[in-house]
Amino acid sequence: MAEEFENDLNKLMKQKIEKYKEFKERGIKNYDDKYKVDTYAQDILGNFDEYEGETVKMAGRIMALRTHGKASFADIQDTSGQMQLYVKVDLIGEERYELFTELDIGDIVGIEGEVFQTNRGQTSVKVKEFTLLTKSLRPLPEKFHGLKDKEMRYRQRYLDLIMNPEVKETFEIRSKIIRSFRDILEEKGFLEVETPMMHPIPGGANAKPFVTHHNALDMELYLRIAPELYLKRLIVGGFDRVYEINRNFRNEGMSYKHNPEFTTLELYQAQADYHDMMDITEKLVVESAEETLGTTELNYQGKDIDLSIPWRRVTMKELVKEETGFDYNALKDSNAAYKRAKEIGVKIEDDDLSKGEVLYEIFEKLVEEDLIQPTFVMDYPIEVSPLAQKKDNEPEFTYRFEAFINGWEIANAFSELNDPFEQKERFKQQMENREAGDEEAQMMDEDFIKALEYGMPPTGGLGIGLDRLIMLMTDSKSIRDVIFFPTMKPEQKN
Repeated sequence: MAEEFENDLNKLMKQKIEKYKEFKERGIKNYDDKYKVDTYAQDILGNFDEYEGETVKMAGRIMALRTHGKASFADIQDTSGQMQLYVKVDLIGEERYELFTELDIGDIVGIEGEVFQTNRGQTSVKVKEFTLLTKSLRPLPEKFHGLKDKEMRYRQRYLDLIMNPEVKETFEIRSKIIRSFRDILEEKGFLEVETPMMHPIPGGANAKPFVTHHNALDMELYLRIAPELYLKRLIVGGFDRVYEINRNFRNEGMSYKHNPEFTTLELYQAQADYHDMMDITEKLVVESAEETLGTTELNYQGKDIDLSIPWRRVTMKELVKEETGFDYNALKDSNAAYKRAKEIGVKIEDDDLSKGEVLYEIFEKLVEEDLIQPTFVMDYPIEVSPLAQKKDNEPEFTYRFEAFINGWEIANAFSELNDPFEQKERFKQQMENREAGDEEAQMMDEDFIKALEYGMPPTGGLGIGLDRLIMLMTDSKSIRDVIFFPTMKPEQKN
């Protein structure tokens, strides 16, 4: 079947290339210069009364072509939608009409014509002149079957966008959400900044980095796993409110909600704590949903989700006890925690975890996937939060939360650790974990410690995974549906 398809494709492509050569011999330009456009399809479709009888100039890709003797109809697609063209020999002359009928589906044309409605009431443009702007050499997928193969759609996103207009809408919503985030943060006095993509030391998160080599400096560099430590350096330097929207890179597994490169918002605010970060998270998500979707009521893959404020705020200890009966406070030590975990059906491979780490394992395995409605899970164990301030009254826990929607972590935030002595000890513990085989553990960052020694004010920090949030807001099944060019394996050649 695949071989038959390739043969058909090669045959059609050969025909199109022959036509390209023929046009060239006849002095017809296959690739013209820019074309001055003054109107788009949606302008006319949304305001027909204003445009009826007016002359417009449009450009678009031919998506359908129907020839009927001395008159033809065509559909062209521009960035806003599709418009029907009516082309008649009496209006453009026999020579130009014959050329129009020789055009192929996929060709890009510029047209000038009058807006009218056909006898059947369809809004159209009566073409007075046209220009071939771009000759398409590859045939578009057959319209009835369309472009449905997901691998091909992700690999050839440009073709996906041509054939599946709803895909374009998803990415337009993505752009609006990110713009909304920027608008909200600018109103709150945050400064947008840029920090390095290549780090001498990977830090800011527990993750396996990508490694590269800088020839001139003869040194290893790491694609950043998070911008956190650089953004906090800016807080040390005197900026009170900073944020960055950009890519992170993690050399880890892939799934419907994981891509090796992904987009996050990270922000830091001096004289703030993790409660302030909860307020900002709610504001960003809710206001962007209202602005882009017109509602805070989502339906994601059949599940109703209410984003409206306030979101539930609950500690990890309370939530795990509520959902599983595992009572952290009632357990004497890690041995008791292991025993209780086994009783509730959680198998823990590592036999050297603390009581807090056992709590975290239970939360990850039994609780988080059921957090469908927006929930702030607060106060994470110190062992899994190396950059967060520990709680005054419970030093085995930290002022950290993660926000969950649909069972996914969509935000992570701390009251930031600003004690350089304690931060150094936390890094040392991470290094021990690394030496014991944990490839995701963080490294010692002496320069960051030096920055803290100059003094970082009390600070709240927040990271939001934009791709997952956009998945929710666009009802997209896979993270690859909301990233223009997701990471793919090389195409297999026969």
